[in-house]
Amino acid sequence: MADKFQSIKGFYDILPGDTALWRKLEETASRVLAQYGYRYIHLPMVEPTGLYVRGVGEHTDIVEKEMYSWTDALNGDKLTLRPEGTAGCVRAVVEHSLTYNGPQRLWYMGPMFRHENVQKGRQRQFHQVGVEAFGYDGPDVDAELMVMLARLWQALGIADVELQINTIGDAAERAAYRQTLIAYFEQHAELLDEDARRRLHANPLRILDSKNPRMQDMIEAAPKLFDVLGAESRAHYDGLCLRLSDAGVAYTLNTRLVRGLDYYNRSVFEWVTTRLGSQGTIAAGGRYDTLVETLGGKPTPACGFGMGMERVFLLMQEYGVTASDAPDVYLVNAGEAAQRQAPVLAERLRDAGLAVTVHAGGGSFKSQMKKADGSGARFAVIVGDDEAAAGTAAVKSLRGEGEQRTVAQAELAAALRA
Repeated sequence: MADKFQSIKGFYDILPGDTALWRKLEETASRVLAQYGYRYIHLPMVEPTGLYVRGVGEHTDIVEKEMYSWTDALNGDKLTLRPEGTAGCVRAVVEHSLTYNGPQRLWYMGPMFRHENVQKGRQRQFHQVGVEAFGYDGPDVDAELMVMLARLWQALGIADVELQINTIGDAAERAAYRQTLIAYFEQHAELLDEDARRRLHANPLRILDSKNPRMQDMIEAAPKLFDVLGAESRAHYDGLCLRLSDAGVAYTLNTRLVRGLDYYNRSVFEWVTTRLGSQGTIAAGGRYDTLVETLGGKPTPACGFGMGMERVFLLMQEYGVTASDAPDVYLVNAGEAAQRQAPVLAERLRDAGLAVTVHAGGGSFKSQMKKADGSGARFAVIVGDDEAAAGTAAVKSLRGEGEQRTVAQAELAAALRA
């Protein structure tokens, strides 16, 4: 017997028992985003490696350690499986001049790839819903993204998620703060772990996000960027808070929230839960007003987020959210004439908008009825040779009370829909 193949570590199948709930997540997200005027954009999964080096940041964990990159053997191009969606969306906006006629609200959905340590809620192929708004410079769109996620959690049946926000100011404010932060951490060099020492001069703000217990007291006492913001950054932050309060969306200021990507400025946020252990962030994002220009476009303010679909899916299961892809009808058939007629009858029912599974493979009425019940269908429609000759079918409710009744095949669709 030949060896069986298994999926690659960190790359998982989503099996039919789970796909109904997964599709509910996809469809609910699509519906809520449409309610806010966001339009779908379909983006490629492979981009030039330089897009992420320049856009995400050369000294980020993604670029330094996590990307799946290679050189194309045919033409020497350096390519990367997308590790996140924003840079690719910005590339598309710039390449196709999408903001030429005004601001754009866009969203996308699909797999991302990062070479990470695999654990619950963290995979090497994972899926995100990404949302990006281009051409809006006020805090109103920042708030809109956060309020929209609050509506999505409600639509998905998810509770007990917390919105954490922060402002990381503008480039000049961060540059000055960066020097202050480096000086502070250098005074406590003996407490820095290997990651912190590596980041000290390349990306010191990321040290604030460390989860190392030995460093927590030292990090908590570090100078806070929030305390040295200029008037414009504070006004933007105050405007965001006002709009969240007006919308009735509760939030917590987390001054250690900095996000791991270089392109952020001003507003950053995360929606977090305590129900998924260490992988508690289910959506995160912020403002990135300089990224479009960095990637070759005209200066364009922008704001967006990514939502981790696997983590939200786990949270839906945690809250007992269910979904079904069971058919409306299971069509039982026995006898030569009935077996020929059943597929034709099923097509008529499908024309009427019903989902129909036709029994295949033969078997007694009893065994077929057992399969009909196990399919989850609402009704069994039964056709034997006598029914086939008479142009009728028997209808039996599988999910409620009611006598089995005989219906003319011409009236069957209407009877089932009623």
